[in-house]
Amino acid sequence: MKSKIFISRKIIEWIEGRLFRGKAIILLGPRQSGKTTLIQAILERSGEKHLMLNADEPDVRELLHEATSTRLRTIIGVHRIVCVDEAQRIPNIGLTLKLMTDQIPDVQVIATGSSSLELNAGIAEPLTGRKFEYRLYPLSFAELAAHHGLMEERRFLDHRLIYGSYPEIVTSAGQEEELVRLLADSYLFKDLLNLDGIKKPALLEKIVKALALQIGSEVSFHEIGQLTGSDSHTVERYIDLLEKVFVLFRLPAYSRNVRNEIKKGKKIYFIDNGIRNALIGNFLPLASRTDVGALWENYLVSERLKLIRNEGIYAGGFFWRTTQQQEIDYVEEREQNMSAYEFKWNPKKKRTGFPKTFLRAYPKAKTDWVTPDDYDQFLTTP
Repeated sequence: MKSKIFISRKIIEWIEGRLFRGKAIILLGPRQSGKTTLIQAILERSGEKHLMLNADEPDVRELLHEATSTRLRTIIGVHRIVCVDEAQRIPNIGLTLKLMTDQIPDVQVIATGSSSLELNAGIAEPLTGRKFEYRLYPLSFAELAAHHGLMEERRFLDHRLIYGSYPEIVTSAGQEEELVRLLADSYLFKDLLNLDGIKKPALLEKIVKALALQIGSEVSFHEIGQLTGSDSHTVERYIDLLEKVFVLFRLPAYSRNVRNEIKKGKKIYFIDNGIRNALIGNFLPLASRTDVGALWENYLVSERLKLIRNEGIYAGGFFWRTTQQQEIDYVEEREQNMSAYEFKWNPKKKRTGFPKTFLRAYPKAKTDWVTPDDYDQFLTTP
């Protein structure tokens, strides 16, 4: 039997540093991103007696639903750490976690969830001031470079742009297309399609495919609605749900000083390139594609998001554009410092320079280009 490859995750350090601090630990992230594997590694490294409860199991859901503190003590027994996996499946899980945290303070509670939608709604009020919350994304460039070396990871750039970085995809050479299709079809939308609010799964599929074809472009809810036979309010609601189950995320427009800056624009990117390509059914090699620039942009923005979150940095990511179509791909604001980046897939392509309107409005902003020749610094240096 093939042994399972464990690739260390950056946030393992953050979580281990918060154990037994009197608060529940909440770990959110898409299905198949490695949450269970990460928690199992933490449990084994802790050396403590632990109990793993999988809320995908009906009897576990029944056991924990509306459990009293007395019942919880019986369930937990002598265990020092209790983990509830896929906790969003349990009604009123927040109250159960609150009871564990308040009434059994010598036990560390950990809960994982593949949907911030239901889990956050269920825990926000009961666990106010009683939780540390983290997010686990598919493997990051920095994590993969730390695992098998920077030079080796750079050799996989084309592969990552096409198939993405979910753990199973990274560790299953030769099966990437089959597995990423399965991931897109069977797992990522599971939580969404279980919601009462999703009345038309076919419409959800149309919307997400339309978005997949527009990465790198400013998105109009009205236009997506026209393309999919829906209305802008429904499109916006579905995008919000897709964001909460970690399929995609929004990048807002940056606007501070310039009168003609676009203020309410938004771009939408996918958490993982492989999922985006599976949705449109395109796994052609880069040399045969017309969307390489969009793939490159999606990869860089999503990887930068992972880096910032994994390092625990508070920073805002944006794009910048004026009504005259002057544009900058990515702007990052952190502690009143600003950095602006242009993404170029072809390092030899002539660089036109950053818009003078932007440079005059933000003279202290750091500006830089990111190409395949030097992208590793952008994805490893916060």
